[in-house]
Amino acid sequence: MGLFSRQFANVVEWKEFRDDMIFYKWSNEEIKKGSRLIIRPGQDAIFMFNGKIEGIFKDEGDYDIESQIIPFLSTLKGFKFGFNSGMRAEVLFVNTKEFMTKWGTQNAINIPTPSLPGGMPIRANGTVTFKVSDYVKLIDKIAGVRQSYLVEDVRLRIRAVLDQLLMKWISKEGKDMFNLQANSFDIAEGIKTDLGMNLFDSGLSVTGFNIMSFNYPEEIQKMINKNASHSMVGDLGRYQQVEMTDGIASGKVKGGGTAADMAGMMMGMNVANQMMQNMNQASAANQQEGKKPNFCPNCGQKTGETNFCPNCGQKLV
Repeated sequence: MGLFSRQFANVVEWKEFRDDMIFYKWSNEEIKKGSRLIIRPGQDAIFMFNGKIEGIFKDEGDYDIESQIIPFLSTLKGFKFGFNSGMRAEVLFVNTKEFMTKWGTQNAINIPTPSLPGGMPIRANGTVTFKVSDYVKLIDKIAGVRQSYLVEDVRLRIRAVLDQLLMKWISKEGKDMFNLQANSFDIAEGIKTDLGMNLFDSGLSVTGFNIMSFNYPEEIQKMINKNASHSMVGDLGRYQQVEMTDGIASGKVKGGGTAADMAGMMMGMNVANQMMQNMNQASAANQQEGKKPNFCPNCGQKTGETNFCPNCGQKLV
């Protein structure tokens, strides 16, 4: 039975397929006579012999290795299965899809900035997408010594260089250090280029790099929010009046003789001052036109028919 057990056909396939696995290497003692190759959607199968690529098969299907695969191999196309011998070869299955993984800074990166001598501590996060683009480099650098390769392995490699790339491109493209999100596209494009060069020798290409957000220290974020709110208000005096009115109307400003009275006094003074300004402006306009004002610009007394104020004697025209 032992003699004939070696003649049993085997199936060359990626049985335990995983979405996060970049490649899987099928290795066995030998490929026997009658063996079949199964290629599923999203997979490429690479036949290797003595560490070199013999053939790449990309069409999904179920193939007879002896009649449909061996004739297309480089150095093994004349191989003949013997009664008690098989073909010693490896088959590398490659996941052809585009992979995406999240990234994030573990520690804050201190970006040099004139406004903060110690640098601006910034965190960032986002996503990166990549795919296998060069099988020769992939086999030479990774698949030659590993049975499989995961997205997590690539993520760890990216994280090892990402802090330096963030510092480089934030310093170069971060024109407003307090609003980095406005320049996130340019920063991300620069990182994508450098990261692609870093992974190029492994047969991988970066197809996208995205920055979701930049995060500042809590106290700096509060300053940014406060500055933004002041910019939205515009007229600070008017904003204070509106806030005081809203506070009284909502009941947040309470207490007879204390906060509410003070608020009423402030509002009354503001209204009075506004009325006096309006009166003075009207008086000045009347004087320019040679008309007598209805109220004395000096004491506010209603004027009569005379050209002088009956109360303080102020000249009216």
